[in-house]
Amino acid sequence: MTKTSAAYRKKLIEVALPLEAINKAAAREKSIRHGHPSTLHLWWARRPLAAARAVIFAQMVDDPSAHPDLFPTEKKQEKERKRLFKIIEELVRWENTNNEEVLQAARDEIWQSWRHACAANADHPRAKELFDRHTLPAFHDPFAGGGALPLEAQRLGLESYASDLNPVAVLINKAMIEIPPRFAGKPPVNPMVAEQGGLFEREWKGAQGLAEDVRYYGQWMRDEAEKRIGHLYPKVEVTAEMAEERPDLRPYVGEKLTVIAWLWARTVRSPNPAFAHIDVPLASTFMLSTKAGKEAYVEPVIEGQSYRFIVKKGRPTDPVAAKNGTKLARANFACLMSGTPIPGDYVKSEGKAGRMGARLMAIVAEGQRGRVYLAPTSQHEAISREAQPPWKPEGEIASRMTGGNCTPYGLTTWGDLFTDRQLVALTTFSDLVAAAIDRVYRDAVSAGFDDDGKGIDQGGSGAIAYAQAVGVYLAFAVDRTVDRGSTVCSWDNSPKMEALRNTFGRQAIPMVWDFAEGNPFSGSSGNWLNNVEWGAKAIESLPIAAGGHARQSDAMSQDISTGKVVSTDPPYYDNIGYADLSDFFYVWLRRTLRSVLPELFATMAVPKAEELVATAYRHGSREGAESFFLEGMTRAVQRLALQAHPAYPVTIYYAFKQSETGGDDGTTNTGWDTFLAAVIEAGFSISGTWPMRTELANRMIGSGANALASSIVLVCRTREIDAPTATRREFVAALKAELPDALRHLQAGNIAPVDLAQAAIGPGMAVYTQYARVLDAEGLPLTVRAALALINQVLDEALAEQEGDFDADSRWALAWFEQNGFDEGSFGVAEQWSKAKNTSVGGLVEAGIAVAAKGRVRLLKPAELPSDWDPAADTRLTVWEMVHQLVRVLEAYGEGAAATLVAKLGSQAETARELCYRLYTICERKRRTQEAISYNGLVQSWPEIQRLAQEIPVAEIATRPGELF
Repeated sequence: MTKTSAAYRKKLIEVALPLEAINKAAAREKSIRHGHPSTLHLWWARRPLAAARAVIFAQMVDDPSAHPDLFPTEKKQEKERKRLFKIIEELVRWENTNNEEVLQAARDEIWQSWRHACAANADHPRAKELFDRHTLPAFHDPFAGGGALPLEAQRLGLESYASDLNPVAVLINKAMIEIPPRFAGKPPVNPMVAEQGGLFEREWKGAQGLAEDVRYYGQWMRDEAEKRIGHLYPKVEVTAEMAEERPDLRPYVGEKLTVIAWLWARTVRSPNPAFAHIDVPLASTFMLSTKAGKEAYVEPVIEGQSYRFIVKKGRPTDPVAAKNGTKLARANFACLMSGTPIPGDYVKSEGKAGRMGARLMAIVAEGQRGRVYLAPTSQHEAISREAQPPWKPEGEIASRMTGGNCTPYGLTTWGDLFTDRQLVALTTFSDLVAAAIDRVYRDAVSAGFDDDGKGIDQGGSGAIAYAQAVGVYLAFAVDRTVDRGSTVCSWDNSPKMEALRNTFGRQAIPMVWDFAEGNPFSGSSGNWLNNVEWGAKAIESLPIAAGGHARQSDAMSQDISTGKVVSTDPPYYDNIGYADLSDFFYVWLRRTLRSVLPELFATMAVPKAEELVATAYRHGSREGAESFFLEGMTRAVQRLALQAHPAYPVTIYYAFKQSETGGDDGTTNTGWDTFLAAVIEAGFSISGTWPMRTELANRMIGSGANALASSIVLVCRTREIDAPTATRREFVAALKAELPDALRHLQAGNIAPVDLAQAAIGPGMAVYTQYARVLDAEGLPLTVRAALALINQVLDEALAEQEGDFDADSRWALAWFEQNGFDEGSFGVAEQWSKAKNTSVGGLVEAGIAVAAKGRVRLLKPAELPSDWDPAADTRLTVWEMVHQLVRVLEAYGEGAAATLVAKLGSQAETARELCYRLYTICERKRRTQEAISYNGLVQSWPEIQRLAQEIPVAEIATRPGELF
């Protein structure tokens, strides 16, 4: 009996979703920090919990159309969908993450659909195994990564399995889904709580007790570390001499201030022979604070054959020089002593020869009402060089990494990324984790924990396992300290921050020229206790509704998915090399926890050969990398197709932007081609597709990288064995019949224009995959690449057909814009085109969207449009002017002002939004980046603009003065 023999019930995710509510919650969640599970340990490209929760729920709950006996009409089905939508809308709100009433309502729906499935499959040959009405199927994510999907499945009441090849990811998942349920409801064991009678006076819900112990033993580690190495982190005394030229320092004279950070500039010997004995600074900026009225900067003072740094308050006399430091461009600098250029190749050669040093530029201390910036002292520089690290992490940093790295400059091993003082601090905290585990164990035994002799790797739940569990979270605090304790951390001098940046501002380990060395004993960002507290708050929020299991496993050979619900977020072709990046943390975790989890940390580095990413440097060529990815992903997805529970579709997240290519195939991308080919080759058909706003706007990836603001969630079912064969003509006809409706549906969900082409792949591939094969004119199978090109062509045609909704003036403006943008063109051509569009150049000028003079015509830019425009008084209203007035107002005055215009436009505003999609497509093709950003931004702001517009009383709409905008 095959999988497809199970009774098929269409799921909600295959029909409809409240996409706007999900995306809004996902976008909001990206700004949540305190208590969010992502703060336990850094991982790259996590999925928002809201999106994960909504997808899994809708993947498991039946669509009303699956029950014609209960909902026989479309009207009744729609009413039931709206009820389910309300559950999702409540479910995705951050405030309801642990709201048991909301969660239980969702779990009840999942159970109800499950019992329907069990009843429908009572005669299935594997009914006892697969359709036990008393037990929900478990969940599995074979590419678990940061763990959002397994975590949310667990929150919805499913026993959750997470697997990943990467041991850092496995440990993160253990900490989120495996450890908390094991010690749910346990009170803390630390002696302070016991002395205060807290064991019996309060109820310790979920993992609260565990979190409290992490705080207590983290404090103990901090105190112990300060005893050992506190002398390496001296306070700075403000002297009367310092305050002579700095009136702002006078209130501090005689005080010893705690240092937040020491700011260093890397140095190389000057290439000028006259100054070749001097190490000159490679500083990308001398600005310390850019806060208005509180600016501070470093000023170098040259004294004969040497130089020193002083710190000044106020605006620099040469703001450009202060902003750029000694940097000219990229890795090119100027010698501070002579002005001689220091080319990047020279810097690289000095770094590789081990002759790159560092010079203290400034000290940042804790003041009464903010940061105090001080000039460096010889004492502080000397103390930093007294540190003698007992250990230095080994292992090579990958010389080729997405986003670039620091290896060309001589920083080639993980140990090279730290100062000696940083290494002393980090090894001290790492060593203290083992000591803390011993203390927790003794206290747990005293508190009455069973001593079963089993560790967490053996499934233990006694004193040893509990002590090790606390140790895992303390090791995560060490890793948070590592992330903010390397020489790849810079000082954020922006007005709202004035703080230490972390190592991974993006998915890369770039070269940082002027770095910030934080003080783990200060009260500022990045200090040890802050890192402990971030983790403790996250632990308190972790669910305990069901059990969890995290295992190290290769997705290409795993058998964990058998009979389980599957949702997964696989690697995106060649976007991010997780294994290369996570070695940064692995070397420290291995040192700290190898005795606790010996199997997980058995290897010297994270496994890389089997990692499913298409990196040419690992496989000898681009072709070899593509072949490896296609074969590996096909094997991995085939296992899902064979093993996943037959009652449920599989959901797969994917986010890789298509690239413009100049060939006959049109707009395609190797990442998408290869991934979709793997999905289809594995035997899946696509039964649904949803763009989820899963990427942070300033996410950790280079701005030039080929990535999206959304992930496309593909809903996959095993393709029927009797699927028909189609010709290319039949395929195109089916596309033209189905894609326009899908396009309107996506636009109604307010998908961003930047993501539209990606989202359209889903319904297009749903048509393609409903056939066993699509044959071209020669009888050969149509490739995925060719199918994607056809999908894009039909999408363009569908967008062009929407022009019929626009007025004649706007249709002319579109054609003119596509050819000329906002540049001038010939009056004769403009007049000829206007006749074809049933308008005239004079009419276009009258409409206020174009100007004509001296035989030339051009469109007015948004900034040139009248500020007192009132659509109610416009006798020749055009969709074109609506859009560009909205763009003007939004960019100049914000969403509130745009909402006033939308309120005045009424139902016509929706047509303006529709035009933005067409305009964005033109701009993307013509590489008009700035205009594309404007049109995309208007659509992305649309839900908030509409919400604000609806709040404006009808009586006020007509009276609000247009001249305000």
